[in-house]
Amino acid sequence: MPNPTLPRWTSLLSGCLARGPVALVFLAILLLQACSVQLYSGLNQRQANEIVATLMRHGIAAQSELAKDGKMAVSVEKNRFAEAMAILDESGLPKQEFHTLGDVFKRGGLVSSPVEERATMIYGLSQELSQTISDIDGVLSARVHLVLPENDPLRQQLVPSSASVFIRHRASVAMNELIPQVKMLVAKGVAGLTYDNVSVTLIPVAAPTPEAATEPRLTSFLGIWLHPDSLSAAVWLFCGMAAVILALGSRLFYVQWRQRPSGVYPLDPAALPLTRT
Repeated sequence: MPNPTLPRWTSLLSGCLARGPVALVFLAILLLQACSVQLYSGLNQRQANEIVATLMRHGIAAQSELAKDGKMAVSVEKNRFAEAMAILDESGLPKQEFHTLGDVFKRGGLVSSPVEERATMIYGLSQELSQTISDIDGVLSARVHLVLPENDPLRQQLVPSSASVFIRHRASVAMNELIPQVKMLVAKGVAGLTYDNVSVTLIPVAAPTPEAATEPRLTSFLGIWLHPDSLSAAVWLFCGMAAVILALGSRLFYVQWRQRPSGVYPLDPAALPLTRT
């Protein structure tokens, strides 16, 4: 005799199995996010791509994601946070965003004094020159400090303008050969500034050795060779999947046990043997 509870049990099993992969994927996402930590936020697309590419060249897995404010954020695994920060610091990342003259001269509806106008002009020129020098290959960061005194035309002795350029660059780049070009660039970019009144300070920075060039030491987990940095995430993911499967199996077993046939069936009168009276 067919079991009337079988179709119901089959539909329940198919429903649990259909929701099972979704639960596993959701659990995997939660576990992977719990093992990561955010390095930087409020980045633009180019800054995020530079950070991710630099970390990947050094064997550190990094991912960028779009935040609610439209900016980018970069995350790495927790156990590689300190190493990632050291690499980014040595690489001069994320690069500083400089203001243009159009940005610093945005009017707010108030009338500026001549002193404020002059300070804003000096700041805008400094930002423009710093950004131009930062675009040179091998330069990690650059700052330009301008000294433009306000001379009185009636004074007999005028104070000359001067500039100081600070450049942090890779040690592998021969930046000394570019000092004349940098001084000429700054002198020609500021009115009244001469070549001799521009000083350049160079700070070489040794590039970190990429770990990707060395063979990674793999660790076996359930017959699968993994990078040591991914071992903890794999263990948590395996435990989470095992817990979900165990919970689904226990639930199905319980439902099947509750809906088992009682073993007592009603008798069919037609099946009884005929007796003579």
